[in-house]
This record gives sequence, C-alpha cells and structure tokens, in this order.
Amino acid sequence: MKHCNSKRLIALAALLLMAVMLPMAAFAEGGDAAQPAVYATFWSLVPPIVAIALALITKEVYSSLFVGILIGGLLYAGGNPEGTVLHVFSDGIVSVLSDSYNVGILIFLVILGSIVAMMNKAGGSAAFGRWASSKIKTPAGAQLATIALGVLIFIDDYFNCLTVGSVMRPVTDKQNVSRAKLAYLIDATAAPVCIIAPISSWAAAVAGFVEGEDGFSLFIRAIPYNYYALLTIVMMVGMVLMHEEYGPMALHEANARKGDLFTTGNHPYEAMDEEAAAAGDNGHVMDLVIPIFSLIICCVIGMIYTGGFFEGTDFVTAFSQSDASVGLALGGFFGLVITVVLYLIRRVMKFRDLMACLPEGFKAMVPAILILTFAWSLKAMTDSLGAKEYVAALVKASAGTFVSLLPAIIFLVGCFLAFATGTSWGTFGILIPIVVDAFSATDPQLMIIAISACMAGAVCGDHCSPISDTTIMASAGAQCEHVNHVSTQLPYAITAAAVSCVSYIVAGYVRNVVISLIVAIVLMLATLSVIKMTAAKSRKS
Repeated sequence: MKHCNSKRLIALAALLLMAVMLPMAAFAEGGDAAQPAVYATFWSLVPPIVAIALALITKEVYSSLFVGILIGGLLYAGGNPEGTVLHVFSDGIVSVLSDSYNVGILIFLVILGSIVAMMNKAGGSAAFGRWASSKIKTPAGAQLATIALGVLIFIDDYFNCLTVGSVMRPVTDKQNVSRAKLAYLIDATAAPVCIIAPISSWAAAVAGFVEGEDGFSLFIRAIPYNYYALLTIVMMVGMVLMHEEYGPMALHEANARKGDLFTTGNHPYEAMDEEAAAAGDNGHVMDLVIPIFSLIICCVIGMIYTGGFFEGTDFVTAFSQSDASVGLALGGFFGLVITVVLYLIRRVMKFRDLMACLPEGFKAMVPAILILTFAWSLKAMTDSLGAKEYVAALVKASAGTFVSLLPAIIFLVGCFLAFATGTSWGTFGILIPIVVDAFSATDPQLMIIAISACMAGAVCGDHCSPISDTTIMASAGAQCEHVNHVSTQLPYAITAAAVSCVSYIVAGYVRNVVISLIVAIVLMLATLSVIKMTAAKSRKS
C-alpha cells in the first residue's frame, strides 16, 4: 500500500511540475492577449488530459478538476497571474453558473434530490425495495430489471441517470449488487440508449448539426451503424447472463456479495441511505411509483412544451426543437408539487417535514453539483484554447486519405475528443458538419457510416470520461463514489470500443448494413466468450 501511495505521489508531483512548466514552454516565444499562442494546438487538450490523469491516479476528483482548470487559465493568460485568475473565475466558473442551460440542469438535480429525500422519509423507497425483492430473487434479475428500465427511459440521458438510480437502488442493494455495477448499468443505458432512440433530446441535437440534409432521416439510417451503443447493450446483457465480471468491477461485485456495496468505503450520499433505512413500515409502493411516474410524465410534457407542441407543432418536431434544460426543470417542479400533495393527502408526512426535505435534497446533490460545475468550467477552458478547431483541422487533413478506414478513424477521434472534453454534443457539433461536407456529394453511403461513427465515438468518449456530465450524474443516481464508477466501468467501455472500432473497419469496406451489424454482434459475443474463458482459467490457477 505504501509503495502504491508513493507511486501516486510521484505521479502527482510530476503532473504538477508539468503544470507549472507548461506556460513557460508554451509562451517562450511570446503570446497574444486576444488569442493565446497555444490556440488550436495540442496544448488546448492538455488541461483535460492532466485533470483526468490526476483523478485516476489520486482518486480525488475535485482537486484534479480544479488543477486542470487552473492549467487552462495559465495557458490562456500566458502565465500572467491576474489574467489566469480572471479567466478561471470570470470566463470559467462564474460564466458556466450564469448559463441558463446549466442552471436548468442544476435546478432539476436539486428538485430530484428533494423528491428522493421525500420518498425516503415517507418510506416509499423501502416499500418498493420490499415489493421488488419479492418479485426479483437474484442479482442477475435486479441487473436485468435495471437495464430494462434504462432502455425504456430513453428521452434524455440526464433524466435517465437520476430516475433509474432512484427507482432501482433499493432493489440492487437488496440483491447485493455493488453501487459501482449499478452506476455502470445506469451510465450504459443513458447516452448509448438515447443516441439510438429517434424520439429523444439526443436525436434532436444530432439532426440540428446536419446542415443541408434531412437530419432526422440521416439519424434513423445511422442507427444500425451505431456499433458502440448497440454493442454496449449486448455486452451488458451478456455479462449479466454469464455471471461474469472482470477488472476492478470483479472486486466490487465480490465484496458486494459479502455485504460491502462500496468496497473503498467512500460514500458521499450516506445521509440519504440512512434516511431510507430509518424510514418506518408505513410507506407503500405507490409512495415511490406515483412520484416517479408523475415526474416522467411532467418532464415529457415539459420538453414538448418547450418545443411548441401546444402551439400546433407535431410531437416529433416538438422533441427535435425542445429545450431539455427548461423542460426538465419545469417537469421536475410539477413532479415535486404532485409528490408533496400526494404525501399530504395520504398523511404519511407533515408539511413541515416535507419542506425540510428541500435543503436535504440540495445537500445530497452537492457532490454532483460541484463536479458538474468544475467539469463545465474545464470545458470552458478547452473551448477558449481552441480544442474544437484543433481536432476539426486534424479530421479535415485525413479526410482525403484512407477512405475505407475513415469511419474507424473518425470513431477514434470522437472517442478522444469526447473523453478529453467530457461532452458528446460538442463532439457532434465538430465532427458531423465536417463529415457531411466531405461526403454528402461524393459518397452518401460512407457519409451515413461516418456520421454514425461520429455519434458512437462521442458517446464512447463521454461514457468513459470522468469529467462527463452524464458520468457524473450516473454516479449521483447510483449514489456511488465518482472515481469508483469511472475506474470500474472503464475496462468495460474500452472492450466495447475496441470491438466497435474493428466493426467500423469492416463497415468501411463492406458497406452493407445487415452484414456489418451481424459481424459486429458476433465479434462482441466472441469477445465475451473469451473473457469468460480467461476468467475461468485464472480462477483455476
């Protein structure tokens, strides 16, 4: 343990030394206040790379993100202390907290935390856990039920993460499924499901990035080529049915079978679990089901309302132009009102106790809010350093060569960019217009495959990245230590990404949707079989 800690300290010291030296090296030839000398160069990706490396090494996410933000400020300001502080706070933290979209997401987080606190105190979570445990008898059943619910809630990834976690956490806890595994199942049924669902906020975002084409039609045609999303679902179900785990997840699951759901002991949401455990037996299943279903219905109505559905716009178009932030905030508010009224009518809680849950819900979501704020600020740093322009130039430079390999190359570029910046939608916005511009007139079939590779790569990178808002919300939904979630799901995501990359190479040469999809699924199943055999051999030895 001491040797491991010393390695971490050495790595931390090396990264911090590099952080100090970067501005000196980058600005050795002078800088420009309006546009930094490192603009649209590899240096623009250094802040998120350092932040991610520090988080994985130190297992401490707050300071790691802040160091990344600070490096971004140093690079932008050319090492000037005053300029660094102003950029970090004025253009970073304060700016992202002033953004209306971000504020809407934070409001939804706080509202959902308050609803969960109310359900815990009313005994609804405990009652649902008791009911579900009478129907679901095995850990595999609990995991499959989690996957099924995640697939059904395909409207928005934020809503998916938090709702599935609230509903399934009592069930998976009862069946001794680790919080890390629950977080992985939530995360893997959030963005990967939304990106292949025609009626979702993600479909709307992708369609909006396709200029000069029928974006919605292209999205539908790209679904069978979205290998990472499809293979992630295949992998989840396969791993559950095979009763097999590998990497750090194997340790978490082994400990969970013994009663330790957390392994590392870090439990940032302990107060909410204590409330649920302390709740009496007066609660009923309807005390969880009605608030959750009310929340779902209200959020759907809220999203289509922002898209103009009640002004005559059709349902699909309303979704395509909806504002998820405002819609979720509106839906969350009315879901909260319905929950309060329900509990008052049923007399399971007093009004004073219900109001006391509001600050409790806020406190419970503070870890997620803090990480989200830092992650958004880090993205603001990379944007100011021209990360998007740098990656766009790289993709354009390779568009004319290795044509059949281009889908695989775009997939890898999308993975790296989304991993470094923590955003899928930003990655779509960079890569999809380039692909459409390059292939719409010359090779429409390859354009479809390449667009799908953009989406798959963006979702893969977003899925892996510790600074992704979806990853952060999956940790919050499962009430799992964030670094535990990242480190345990990374081997699974990399496995699906590797198979997806090979599948895109096949698709680039074959250009047949059915054959390529069959090959991709067979490759995934073969990979899972090899993993199972390897794990069995290691246990015997």
